[in-house]
Amino acid sequence: MTTNQPWWRGAVIYQVYPRSFFDANNDGIGDLAGVTQKMDYIAKLGVDAIWLSPFFTSPMKDFGYDVSDYCDVDPIFGNLDDFDQLIQAAHERGLKVIIDQVLNHSSDQHPWFIESRQSHDNDKADWYVWADAQDDGTVPNNWLSVFGGPAWHWDSRRRQYYLHNFLDSQPDLNFHNPDVVDALLETVEFWLKLGVDGFRLDTANYYYHDLALRNNPPNEDVVEGSIGIRLDNPYAYQLHLYDKSRPENIAFLQRLRSLLDQYPGTTTVGEVGCDFSLKTMADYTQGDDKLHMCYSFDLLTHDSSMQHIRDTMETIEKGLGDGWPCWSIGNHDVERVATRWGKDQDNIAKSKIYMLMLLSLRGSICLYQGEELALIEAELRFEQLVDPFGIAFWPEFKGRDGCRTPMPWDTRENAGFSQHLSTWLPIPTQHYPLAVSKQEQDQDSCLHAYRDFLTFRKSRMALKVGDIAFLYNDEDRLIFIRRYQDQSCLIAINTSQNEFQYPCQHELAAIELPNSLPAGKIEAGLIVLPAYSVVIADLIEQ
Repeated sequence: MTTNQPWWRGAVIYQVYPRSFFDANNDGIGDLAGVTQKMDYIAKLGVDAIWLSPFFTSPMKDFGYDVSDYCDVDPIFGNLDDFDQLIQAAHERGLKVIIDQVLNHSSDQHPWFIESRQSHDNDKADWYVWADAQDDGTVPNNWLSVFGGPAWHWDSRRRQYYLHNFLDSQPDLNFHNPDVVDALLETVEFWLKLGVDGFRLDTANYYYHDLALRNNPPNEDVVEGSIGIRLDNPYAYQLHLYDKSRPENIAFLQRLRSLLDQYPGTTTVGEVGCDFSLKTMADYTQGDDKLHMCYSFDLLTHDSSMQHIRDTMETIEKGLGDGWPCWSIGNHDVERVATRWGKDQDNIAKSKIYMLMLLSLRGSICLYQGEELALIEAELRFEQLVDPFGIAFWPEFKGRDGCRTPMPWDTRENAGFSQHLSTWLPIPTQHYPLAVSKQEQDQDSCLHAYRDFLTFRKSRMALKVGDIAFLYNDEDRLIFIRRYQDQSCLIAINTSQNEFQYPCQHELAAIELPNSLPAGKIEAGLIVLPAYSVVIADLIEQ
């Protein structure tokens, strides 16, 4: 079977959160050298690329998503030589390297902002979004921060408010200023010249704001749990028409794409969080002149029903055109999927079947470190939290620390992550039995299931880049077909503990799966799916 598809179409991208992956210098915090030391582990998984969460110079108010130098490595992670060695180690193993780019905002300790806040007439005066107070001294409009409260912070020196969509230590850059755009693209090219293969774009739909600063209208249709936003956060109560997802964003994405096109083989994956995320994903990836792919929060909610999966897939397919999606069911910002979807029950079986489901959908895939081990969410006490989001919303929301605890490599002290007396976040005792060293010895483990299916998937181009058509679903089961050229595969998935039978009208030839995968069978025209199982079969076309 021939294919001229670019590498990123249908690629599986493994997200590494460097603080928590492996601590090479034994200070209790993971680092770039630690990622390099564990590169063989990543390569053995069978993924195509790694995505590194931010490692740039930062005061770490939001753990690297507040950048104070876009072109250097923070000392806690190492230095630029360490990054060069990481790139080399990845490329030697056939792995691409994607890095986070946090372009919407910088740290308030970035030299640009330090200069900008000095006066109204300095060279960087309008590099950030400044606005006068209203006549009564209140904030310029009703825009809200994702982290709670107004999206405006008063600066006494300038006697103005500045915009921050996230922490007040993360001021928004002013993309309406062409000098800002030029400077940010220069930082992007800095990393391209060092050999990165692409960028994950944090908050890719937030770059531009409405110049008139119009108030957002209320969100009349807000629903608990929709697009991952909780009703204990007032942010959910607005329809965010003017503070993000602005039409001017398209022109910037086109300019960014033009830069990447000068470095063949590079790619972008944009994070899209908004009220119309699937439409925005389509808009941002259509036409081969903007982002290569996007992912949203639509599969990062608590809704694990197969009806939700089908609805999400069919909605994006209807509007996608020649665009391309990327899907994830877990990352560094949400409760671990083994807890969120598995409800801490039958964790290994559920983790396997949700992995099979995700890796069979049309699109590229992001896997978050630890999902291959079926790690559950860590339960931390308030005094153990470091995440400002969790501290602000405790106890209704416990923050993001529970999904960011260090990787358990073995059953020694600190789970083999570090030899330091303590680690930056505690490692829960429940993670020790799921350590890599334990699962390496168990051929039926979740780790082996991931490795086996990722290897199997590489041999089936229909699973990587084929079209998708759904045949059946209920709340717990999903049956669909992937087609590419002369290859057609049927995938039937049962995510429940009850057996399910489906009378299939197609002639099928079951594909033998590795023993680590929970396989059903085909009998007398019936697809038979025991608890937490899958059937993958070739369609015999008439």
